[in-house]
Amino acid sequence: MRGAAHKLVIMCASAGLVAACSTSPETSSVGTYKVGQPYQEAGVWYYPQEQPDYDATGVASWYGSDFHGKLTANGEVFDARGLTAAHPTLPMPVNVRVTNLENGRSLILRVNDRGPFARGRIIDVSARAAQLLGFYEKGTARVRVTYLARADLPAGRAESTTAIAAITVPTKAVQVASLDPVSVAPQGAAPRASGADVTSAATTTADLAPVMRPSEAPDSSVGHDRDATHYYVQAGAFSQRENAERLKDRLSDAGDLTISSIDRNGALLYRVRIGPFDSVDAADAALARLSGVGGRDAKIVVDQ
Repeated sequence: MRGAAHKLVIMCASAGLVAACSTSPETSSVGTYKVGQPYQEAGVWYYPQEQPDYDATGVASWYGSDFHGKLTANGEVFDARGLTAAHPTLPMPVNVRVTNLENGRSLILRVNDRGPFARGRIIDVSARAAQLLGFYEKGTARVRVTYLARADLPAGRAESTTAIAAITVPTKAVQVASLDPVSVAPQGAAPRASGADVTSAATTTADLAPVMRPSEAPDSSVGHDRDATHYYVQAGAFSQRENAERLKDRLSDAGDLTISSIDRNGALLYRVRIGPFDSVDAADAALARLSGVGGRDAKIVVDQ
């Protein structure tokens, strides 16, 4: 997980506003629309850009108390009880649909921060979003993330970054009151699922659209069976099979790599991968092996 101070240095440097930045939300909390400049974190370069066609599957994680009340990468105030998310390269703020492939729950979240920087993760959601998506206790989930549109900027000072959840219409709404509320622990303390500290109205049924239960989900292309999705570690994808074969041979010390083909918009791609795996830990271990033998572009992906 990213360090708060280092994250702010990245944010300030990329915006050219070092003197104006602060860890206090009282300094500036309006927020701006920004794409951002390329930046480096833990030896990895990230290249923010407009990505209106972004549609990816992978592993989601969540963040909460360590960043609650601090400024996000685009100058808003992070609220662990809001419906927001962090992404390494998408513009900010934008709305994305995040679907938990393990249970079918889906939310629209406001991307207004940078992260996660743990390899193999494609999005970091707020603690409240993780709770509503059903993976707060587990910590990670197999998800699909789809870009929808730019999000509206706050009209004034952004005391809360809660976004309204827009869901494919289900049969009935989940009772938000039946979910354990998210407690914002003191700085540096671990998040805990207790209602003692929750006084915000940000999680009432008036603010949240219905959350789809797996049994209520309509037929769609998104799988809702826990066993219908699998983790893979993908080292690369090529239009020429010869290139895939060369990469497979070069990374052979990492394990049993395979080449599989997929049709993408009428073009055949050859993917070099290891898997499937049943757990994030197993996929993380395979990712580490690939990285260790030179697979610098390897990433965890989820197949249905």
